Amino acid sequence: MDLHLIWFILVGILLAGYAILDGFDLGVGALHLFARGDNERRLMINSIGPVWDGNEVWLVTGGGAIFAAFPDVYATLASGFYLAVYLLIFSLIFRAVAIEFRSKQPFAWWRQSWDVAFSVASILCAFLLGVVIGNLIWGIPLGADKEFHGTFLGLLNPYALLCGATVLSVCMMHGSIYVVMKTEGEFHDKVRYWVQNCIIFFVICYVILTMATMLYAPHMVDRLKLYPILFLIPVIKLLAIANIPRSISKGWDSFAFFSSCTAIVLFMLLFGLGIFPNMALSNPGPQFSLTIYNASSSPKTLGTMLIIALIGMPIVIAYTISIYWIFRGKVKLDEHSY
Repeated sequence: MDLHLIWFILVGILLAGYAILDGFDLGVGALHLFARGDNERRLMINSIGPVWDGNEVWLVTGGGAIFAAFPDVYATLASGFYLAVYLLIFSLIFRAVAIEFRSKQPFAWWRQSWDVAFSVASILCAFLLGVVIGNLIWGIPLGADKEFHGTFLGLLNPYALLCGATVLSVCMMHGSIYVVMKTEGEFHDKVRYWVQNCIIFFVICYVILTMATMLYAPHMVDRLKLYPILFLIPVIKLLAIANIPRSISKGWDSFAFFSSCTAIVLFMLLFGLGIFPNMALSNPGPQFSLTIYNASSSPKTLGTMLIIALIGMPIVIAYTISIYWIFRGKVKLDEHSY
C-alpha cells in the first residue's frame, strides 16, 4: 500500500471539497456589489449565511493534511508564499468580519463600507488561490535545501496571474448559479442574467489559460498522452461546462449547479494528474522539486494519520451534508437574517 499516493489523493479530495464549497461563496462575494439595494444584498449574504464558515473547514483540514503528511511542502510553501498566504488569511478574516458587522448598524454608509470590504476580500481570496495554483504549475525557485529562493513579485508572473483570473471567473460562475438556485422572484430572474455573463468571462479565461498551458506548461498533459483514456476527463469537463447554460435556460438550476461542481472536481483532477508526483515543482532545477516521496512524513506517521483521517473525514462530510440539508430551500429574510 503506497501511503504517499493515498495521502496525495486525500489532500486532493479535501482541496476539491473546498473548491466546490467555498468556491461558490467566494463567487457570491465577488458579485455582491452588482446587487442593488439593501434587500438584494441581504439576500446574497443570507444565501451563504448558514454555510460559509463550515465551507472554510475544508481549507483548514486540507492545510492540516498537508502539514501532517508533507511537512516539507507545508513549510516551504508557507514561507515562500508568506506574503500571499498572509493576504489570503487577512482576506478570509475580513470576509467573516464584513458579514457579521454589516447588519450591526442601519446606516447606509456603514453597510456600504462593509459591502465593499466583503466583495474586495472575496475577489482577493479567489484571485490569490489561483495565483498559488499557477505557481505550482509553472514552478517556483527551490534549492537543494528545499527552501524557496524567490521573491513575492516573482510569484506574480503572467501565467500565475492568468490562473488567478481564471479561478476568479470559476468562482463567479459557480456563485451566480448558487444564488439563482437559492433565490426566487424578481431578484432570481436578475441573477440568471448574471450567470450568462459569468459564463462568458469564464470561457474567455479558460480558453486563454488552456492555450498558455499547452505552450508554456506542456508537462501538465504528459500523463494524458501516456494514458489516452484520461482524455475522457477533459471531454466530460467540457460537456459539464456546456450543460450549465443549457440547464439555466431550461430553469434546471440545481442541475446547472451540479454541472458546475462536476467541472470544478474535474479541474482539480486534471491539476493533480498534471503535477503528480510533484507537490512543488522547482523551476529552474526540477531535480530540487518536492515530491510526495521526498517531502513526506515517515511511513509510521502516514499510517497513523491515515487512521485518524479515516475517522475524521466522515465526520466532516456528515456535518457538511447535514448543514446543507437543514438549510435547503430558498432564502427568506426575517428578523434573524443578516
